[in-house]
Amino acid sequence: MKKPIVYFICTGNSCRSQMAEGWARHFAGDDIAIVSGGIEAHGLNPKAVQVMQEAGVDISQHTSDFIKNDLLNQSDYAITLCGDAYDRCPVTPPNVERLHWGFEDPARAQGNEEQVMDKFREVRDAIRDRVRTFVEDLRQNPRT
Repeated sequence: MKKPIVYFICTGNSCRSQMAEGWARHFAGDDIAIVSGGIEAHGLNPKAVQVMQEAGVDISQHTSDFIKNDLLNQSDYAITLCGDAYDRCPVTPPNVERLHWGFEDPARAQGNEEQVMDKFREVRDAIRDRVRTFVEDLRQNPRT
């Protein structure tokens, strides 16, 4: 049986999709092929790297990449993490299950450094919980 491919998509592939990719790799190990991409490529957000590191997941070697349409079309799941990516994600064939998990953009957080970092942690933990549930469900109910 082939490994399912899960593609996490966000506008800039710098925060939310990177965190989702990191969590998915953490929870799924080698059972699932995990990739992420963006409508644009904004570079890896250092605050996202920092809060993931605090949680024991290293995403420091990830790269911020544009969506690869050929890989997207081979994916089992395309999961958008922001409204902009949902609206602008390329059309996919019927074999790709599209899901939308809207998360607030922590890079737009206002306030002092502590308040901004708290927003990054809040989004990180929300993504962690959603990804963990998704991976558990995928293991229990694999697509055939």
